[in-house]
Amino acid sequence: MLKVWIAGSAGQIGTAINQVLDPMEMEVFNTDKNELDITQTDEVLRFGEINRPNIIINCAAITDTALCEQEPELAFRVNALGARNLSIVANKVGAKFVQLSTDDVFDGQRQQPYTEFDLTNPRTVYGCSKLAGEHYVKEFTQKHFIIRSNWVYGQGNNFVNRVLEAADQNRPITVAAEQTGSPTSAQDLARIILYLIRTNEYGTYHATCKGMCSRLDFAKEILRLSGKTAELTTVPSSSLDVSETRPDYSVLDNFILRIIDVYDMPSWQDSLKEYLTGDTSHLA
Repeated sequence: MLKVWIAGSAGQIGTAINQVLDPMEMEVFNTDKNELDITQTDEVLRFGEINRPNIIINCAAITDTALCEQEPELAFRVNALGARNLSIVANKVGAKFVQLSTDDVFDGQRQQPYTEFDLTNPRTVYGCSKLAGEHYVKEFTQKHFIIRSNWVYGQGNNFVNRVLEAADQNRPITVAAEQTGSPTSAQDLARIILYLIRTNEYGTYHATCKGMCSRLDFAKEILRLSGKTAELTTVPSSSLDVSETRPDYSVLDNFILRIIDVYDMPSWQDSLKEYLTGDTSHLA
């Protein structure tokens, strides 16, 4: 039985992994910030040496863009040094390591999907701190999977749930006019993670649902599938609060997954339909 340590288990991706995995095949060690502080090197090493996991999945991160801008030291402590500490212990106990990353490592200035081989150029503290975490993972462990995704939604605070909440409260919804991405459910991200950890296909991956859309079209599809209505308006990205600031073009090309031909992500529409209605026909 595989021993899997999920750091940041209470977040939307950690929660989704726990929902998708088979407890008969994996012994899971779930930790979140209340149980273990990944920024404390000795604490992380002690936990890893005692439990000796086969796989460590780092879902822990400060993802609030505004908070990262306000407190860059905190962002780098968690997103960079936390990843460093976990990768050090992974190397020490011989575990495979999964680092969750983001499209924010790119600047979003072009209109062509980014592959794993494109040069990174983050424009935010959040993106810079996550890229620093990637560098630490590459430095301290060889058996790693760095998985970048974007527009991820699941249980918790995210665009899908904010749209649903606004519709329930009859509030208008304002979205960035220029933003384009590939909505990806935390459950589908969890499925590709659980697939990859059983392989030796180490490296950096882009893992998003197929297709792309604007924020406006994404919001429209959320409302259509949920049977709700709301007033939708678009504004320039520059007029939004910093907490909503993301790269204007954040479409990732799942290039490596495509050329090794081992896993096929569903369309963003099918994935969203599963999340909102429970329809899993696309998994058949």
